[in-house]
Amino acid sequence: MSKIILSKNFIRSTCKLALNEDLFPSGDITSNLLDNNIKKKIKLVSNQNGVIAGLEFAKQTFNLIDKKIKFTIKKKEGSNINKGNTIAIIEGNIKNILTGERVALNFLTHLSGIATITNTFVKKVRKKSKICCTRKTIPNLRVMQKYAVKIGGGTNHRFNLSDEYLIKDNHIASSNIKKLILKANKSKTKKIITVEVDNLKQLKEILGLKFDRVLLDNFNFKNLKKAVKIVKKKYQLEASGNVSLKNVNKIAATGVDRISVGRITHSAASLDLKLEI
Repeated sequence: MSKIILSKNFIRSTCKLALNEDLFPSGDITSNLLDNNIKKKIKLVSNQNGVIAGLEFAKQTFNLIDKKIKFTIKKKEGSNINKGNTIAIIEGNIKNILTGERVALNFLTHLSGIATITNTFVKKVRKKSKICCTRKTIPNLRVMQKYAVKIGGGTNHRFNLSDEYLIKDNHIASSNIKKLILKANKSKTKKIITVEVDNLKQLKEILGLKFDRVLLDNFNFKNLKKAVKIVKKKYQLEASGNVSLKNVNKIAATGVDRISVGRITHSAASLDLKLEI
């Protein structure tokens, strides 16, 4: 998978775009009603338990608005936080702090929400399987969302369509599964090859061919166990489809290596954080 790098320049550029969206064309007309010389010390507080992610986005947001704003981190990135914890202290011109408040919180609450739900899934499986994200991300936010998955202890699946071969049902329906695997192997660009199968019959048909991973799509627990016995560790096995916190531990107990969970990015609830004067 392509290595995800959140450089300071990337973070600042992302924050700048977000501020432009929030402040165009006339700035924060409400906060501009306040006097310029009001200084305040504000706490960034958590209203619930979770995993904190995105602190650098918040810090750079305030820095872009006013370099004199002091952002002191009290809880490290990726740390577990509890309801009522102070995550950071923000000091400076209150007008400028309020101007950046929502953008900073939007980054923090969204990324922390993804890190938190990912970590919940990871704890459920107790290291029996890796919890993987998917490409079910918000367009243009993928790099940040996959970063948050890593912060929560999850594993990043392929970043985009160039990273790995993933021969899915619609590819197979448009061609021949064995032909597609052979063509992938002949490619000059050596990439991981994953083949999706919908049933045990399909799985048995491709045994012995050269590829890396089998994606077991919507298999029930009984058939997941059978697939593990059939494959005998010759390929990595990944379970996907209708994975929830209620069934993920049972899926992991079947012996699969990986479990892909789309909801940790596309349906993650934001973590409840607030600025408290």
